[in-house]
Amino acid sequence: MVSGTSANGSDPRLRRARLGTLASLATAVLTSLTLPGIGPFLESDALWAALGAAGILAFAAAQAGALYAAVTPWLSAAVRRRLMAAFVAASLLSVPLVGPVGDGRWATWAWLGGCLAGTVPLLARGPTGRWITALAALATLAVAAALGALTGDGALVPVLIAASLALTVAGMSGLPLWLWGLLVDARAGREAQARLAATEERLRFARDVHDLLGHSLSVIALKAELAARLSSLDAERAGREASDVQRLAASALAEMREVVHGYRAVDLADQLAAIQRVFHSSGIRCTVLGPTTDLPPSASAQLVPVLREASTNVLRHSAARWCAIEIARRGDGVRMTMANDGAAPAAPDRHSSGLAGLRERLADAGGTLRVGSEGGVFTLEATVGPGAMTPR
Repeated sequence: MVSGTSANGSDPRLRRARLGTLASLATAVLTSLTLPGIGPFLESDALWAALGAAGILAFAAAQAGALYAAVTPWLSAAVRRRLMAAFVAASLLSVPLVGPVGDGRWATWAWLGGCLAGTVPLLARGPTGRWITALAALATLAVAAALGALTGDGALVPVLIAASLALTVAGMSGLPLWLWGLLVDARAGREAQARLAATEERLRFARDVHDLLGHSLSVIALKAELAARLSSLDAERAGREASDVQRLAASALAEMREVVHGYRAVDLADQLAAIQRVFHSSGIRCTVLGPTTDLPPSASAQLVPVLREASTNVLRHSAARWCAIEIARRGDGVRMTMANDGAAPAAPDRHSSGLAGLRERLADAGGTLRVGSEGGVFTLEATVGPGAMTPR
């Protein structure tokens, strides 16, 4: 059973892969209906024919539910447990309901048992999966042999039918389900990588701010406390301490502004190189065009936060296979365009909600930020005007 919850159905490529996997698994369900379904038509007793048909339909429905759960990782644990319990119950009930059906001319339960034994390996994963699969296979073959002997079919033919059909079902459905699991894990890994990169950046900034302000604020607090105590004892010294507090606060504010400016003004070329490496490790082809090293520092300071946020959106909210970044001079300003495929079919605002603050910041500096999606390609365009090109 595929684990994880990252594949929530919003990725177009994952949706297509999931539909293909479900189509392959549907073959197993149809097999559990078609081949055993011949038995009730050969049964001369109307009651047994009806009971057999009911047992086959119940097993097919439970099997379909369990296989659906295997390719739907966002189902809740409670729903998953109920579907698996229904599959186990239908499998056990199929023995008394379907076993006697066929009038000795058709090994009805052997065909159904083959579907059962072939489905178990698709559902039983983890450390105990092999043991469960082995026990299910042995139990299926034993029941097929016993029923064959009781109904006059003989033990060998039902066993061969169950074994061959189990291998067929497992082989036809196992590979698509395994590939689906790889896709889900890859998507989860990409999202985890994007979250890790954002978290590391926030921690770095928080650490810098703490290192910078921790000592200054401690000294300010001590001097303010001292000034308060001296106010009634030595007004002149209290005034000097208050002046020191004012000076230290102004100095801390200036240092804080320098740290924020340095955080925003990370070298644009270095940032682009880092993003290319992250994209490459995520399987995304990334090309960069235009000048990146001869731009004014103030322009780079405005574009780097946009580049960070946009690249995070590509990793977390798209199924991109390629990304193109172009930086060009535009009169007295600079324009950065970033486009990628695999855009989700949602409104641009949903895709770029994290860019709202950047849009306001660029607007304050005389720049613009526009986003749009067309034909599955998401495009972001950020412009830095002459006002932002002048150091502030």
